[in-house]
Amino acid sequence: MTKPDFWKNNKRYYDLKSYWRNLFGCTVHKLQIDAGFTCPNRDGYVATGGCIYCDGRGSKLRQQGPLPSVTDQILSGKNYYTPSASKFVAYFQTFTNTYAPAEKLKVLYDEALAQEDVIGLSVGTRPDCLPPEVIDLLAGYAQKFHVWVELGLQSVHDKTLKYLNRGHTYPQFLEAVNNLAGRGMNICVHIIIGLPGENDEDVHVTARTLAALPVGGIKIHSLLALDGTPMGKMYREGSLQMITQEQYVSRTVDVLELLPPDVVIQRLTADGYRDIFLAPAWAANKLNVLNAIHKELERRDSYQGMRYK
Repeated sequence: MTKPDFWKNNKRYYDLKSYWRNLFGCTVHKLQIDAGFTCPNRDGYVATGGCIYCDGRGSKLRQQGPLPSVTDQILSGKNYYTPSASKFVAYFQTFTNTYAPAEKLKVLYDEALAQEDVIGLSVGTRPDCLPPEVIDLLAGYAQKFHVWVELGLQSVHDKTLKYLNRGHTYPQFLEAVNNLAGRGMNICVHIIIGLPGENDEDVHVTARTLAALPVGGIKIHSLLALDGTPMGKMYREGSLQMITQEQYVSRTVDVLELLPPDVVIQRLTADGYRDIFLAPAWAANKLNVLNAIHKELERRDSYQGMRYK
C-alpha cells in the first residue's frame, strides 16, 4: 500500500490537521470548553467513583474557580491560536457533555456556534448518555455545521470495561453508534492502549471491530497512573504494571495498520497533569512518543490501512 493522495502531509497516517485542510481549505483548531458538566459514573446515576484512571478534577479552569462562560472560553482560545487558525470547532470536552436535558444543551451549543468563525461542535460524551432527543438536537446542528460526537469507549472487551468501572458495556456503545450513524454527524472513538489484562490480540480485536463500524475518527490514549485515582493507588502498591514505550508504540502502529485509511487520527498519545502524574515516565514526553511511532512506521515501511480488510 502507498500513501493515499488525500493525505496532504508527510506522515504515514491521516491526521486531523490534514483532514480539516482537505475539508475547509484552511487551518482549523479545536477550542476546549468546560461547560460545568459532571458524569453519571460519578454522581450515582450509573455508578460512583468514576473510571479507575480518572482523577475527577476536570479542567484546569474548574480548579481555578468559577467557570467562565462558553463565550469567554471561546474568545480566550481564539486569542491563543490567532493568527495560526482561521476557523474553529468548539470542543465540549470535560466529563459528559450530553448529560443534561436537551433544552440546556441547546443553550450551551447555540452560544458556542454564535461566535465568529466557529464552524462546528465536537462533543465528548459516553455511549449511555445519548437519548433520542439529544441525538436529534445534534443531528439538527449537523445540517448546518461540522459536528463530531466523541465517544469514550477504551476497549471493546466487556471484561475490561467492568474492570475500569466504565459503567457501560460494549453493546451499549454499539447501540449509540448505530443511533448516530446516518444522521450527518462524525463519530470519533477514544481507546486506551496498555489496559491491564489486555494483550496484543485484545488490542487488535478492538481495532478490527472499530474498523468495521461507521467510525470517522479515533483518539488513541496511553494508560496513565495518576495520583488520587484507584489506578494510581494500585501503581503505588505495586499491583499495576505499566507497558513500556516500545510496547505502546508497537501496539499503536498495529492499530493504525488495521484501521481504514480514511479514519481521521485525532490523537496518538496522552499525558496527565504534572502535579499528579505517576507513570509511565515515558508518557510525559509526548513528542518523543510521537517520534517513536513515526520511526516504527518507517521501520516497518507501513501506513495506516496496511492491514485493513
